[in-house]
Amino acid sequence: MAETPTPLEPLDETWERALCVVAHPDDMEFGAAAAVARWTGQGKSVVYCMVTSGEAGIDGLDPDSCRGVREAEQVRSAEIVGVEVVDFLRQPDGILEYGVALREVIAAEVRRHRPDIVITGNFRDTWGGRNLNQADHIAVGRAVLDAVRDAGNRWVFADQLGGSEGLEPWGGVREVWAFGSPQSGHAVDTTATFDIGVESLKAHAAYIDGLGWENWDPREFLEGMSRAAGSRLGVAFAAPFEVFPMGWGE
Repeated sequence: MAETPTPLEPLDETWERALCVVAHPDDMEFGAAAAVARWTGQGKSVVYCMVTSGEAGIDGLDPDSCRGVREAEQVRSAEIVGVEVVDFLRQPDGILEYGVALREVIAAEVRRHRPDIVITGNFRDTWGGRNLNQADHIAVGRAVLDAVRDAGNRWVFADQLGGSEGLEPWGGVREVWAFGSPQSGHAVDTTATFDIGVESLKAHAAYIDGLGWENWDPREFLEGMSRAAGSRLGVAFAAPFEVFPMGWGE
């Protein structure tokens, strides 16, 4: 007899500003864009940060040409879900390494945008089965957790403070949320914004075409994940998240 899936708890949506930090253009659209559309529709501020420009993502297009294509697709995709600011850190696609250098550039983004919530993608080893996660996703997610704490410590990456940007320490991040994690315990209802999420994924047309997935349907793909999470939340569609509290003693 099959086990009943563990119910998901609703996310706390009493926040105003979120920063989404992911490895590649398209990462948000493969799991969380419909949630972002819900939040921008509520009047919340959401900023995107792409650590790379996905320039190694299309086999038939050299990285220098691919970079511009993928950045343009990401900006358009963000606009569809109500995100006006997309930062590209232009770190090397495909060979990101977890470490101090990656923490430093992400900490600067946290200090720059001063979010209440930071969102990243699944950085567990797998997607919950036999499908291995990608190395860039793992490196970025791990670095995000550390960079959020780094950003609040004025003695870590102290050379970022002051200067032309006027950056200051920011310790106001309440939680980090990792979408699509196989260890998700929370979710948000995306039933009303699901179609917007589909359109935002379709905006990555050059990337999707470059994958060569014959007869692949963005709507069908997103429906499979969203219905599974929705059934655990008690709604039609949902986006699942693993929640990492950032406060002491949490």
